[in-house]
Amino acid sequence: MFRLIGIATALSLALGLTACDTAYMATMEKMGYAKRDILSSRVKSARNAQEDAKKEIQSALEQFGKVVGYQGGDLEATYKKLNSELESSEDSAEAVRKRITDVESVADSLFSEWKTELGQYSSADLRRKSEEKLTQTKSRYNEMLGAMKKAEQRIDPVLKPLRDQVLYLKHNLNARALAAIKGELVKVDAQVDQLVKDMNKSIAEADKFIQSMEKDPA
Repeated sequence: MFRLIGIATALSLALGLTACDTAYMATMEKMGYAKRDILSSRVKSARNAQEDAKKEIQSALEQFGKVVGYQGGDLEATYKKLNSELESSEDSAEAVRKRITDVESVADSLFSEWKTELGQYSSADLRRKSEEKLTQTKSRYNEMLGAMKKAEQRIDPVLKPLRDQVLYLKHNLNARALAAIKGELVKVDAQVDQLVKDMNKSIAEADKFIQSMEKDPA
């Protein structure tokens, strides 16, 4: 299903059918994809974006450690690799923010539509069951979204100080400057450890939400 939605997304983009997210979802529904399918797909994309960001940030931290703990060799090349790793981390962080926004957009639309449809039931029993299911789905979603946002909010406090250090080193690439920032490595290392824990929790919550949506279709 996710692969098909990905193909459909590419096609709709190529055809210029996605002037805004609302138009995109309307197009997808005409193609046979329900909003909950789109939501599951976007949650998976957000989950993957967080996994990528986690790896990029860990890689940047590792490279920062190599620069700070310089033992000889081409320091300029080592610094350039650090800067490249950090830029990749910053790009990944932006992708995480974008994916979370995408998730919220379709979720808001899905839950609004679902709530409106409750008033269309003639059967009180079916209305009650649908309302209970809506409440359960929103609860699972809010738990997952909370974990995603908590992890995302920890990214900048890690990357911004690291960017400061990289900017400082750009014009001070010498042993004295490296010695001066060694203390930052310990601090950033601790921040990354906490970020990784939060991201792992967020990824697990996303997996759980996706499984619940697939197991319990509307």
